[in-house]
Amino acid sequence: MSETKNILLVGVGGQGTILASKILSMGLLEAGYDVKMSEIHGMSQRGGNVSTQIRFGEKVYSPIIGKGEADIIVAFETMEALRWIEYLKIGGKMVINDHQIPSVPIQMGVAQYPEGILEELASKADVSVFKASQIAEELGNAKATNIVLLGALVKALDMPHIDWEQAIRDNVKKGFEELNIKAFNAGAEQV
Repeated sequence: MSETKNILLVGVGGQGTILASKILSMGLLEAGYDVKMSEIHGMSQRGGNVSTQIRFGEKVYSPIIGKGEADIIVAFETMEALRWIEYLKIGGKMVINDHQIPSVPIQMGVAQYPEGILEELASKADVSVFKASQIAEELGNAKATNIVLLGALVKALDMPHIDWEQAIRDNVKKGFEELNIKAFNAGAEQV
């Protein structure tokens, strides 16, 4: 693959965005790709947004994805998908967790969660929307939402030749490997 691919993962602090990015990057590195990753934590400890940018290909010189350059955006929370849509390239794809986490202003009652986000996004891009958080809960641990979304991302990338199971085993907490592998496979079934 000579073309560089650009992946943007966006969410809210505590959703595991960075772990999913790390597993993705490690799997891609093991497969021989040049991979660059950049992460922004902005107030993530307080429920602020978190984004990671992953670029991979034969040779990658920068980890930064500009507006209109992302091949795929994975949104761990619905409003984050709307916030980052301008980074999606024409013909790009969005994988969206249909899950709302009210921001502090919404929790304080000074703002309202926007309505019609998913409809607006569907009018602008190729979107796959599903309840990743609910799938993770049904598997026994809501914290596996990030791995459900990772499975959907990998399926959207069409990269089954990489040993994703090993990448998961190498990067998740001991004792949670099997749960996360199930979460990954459940996510792959959604796309």
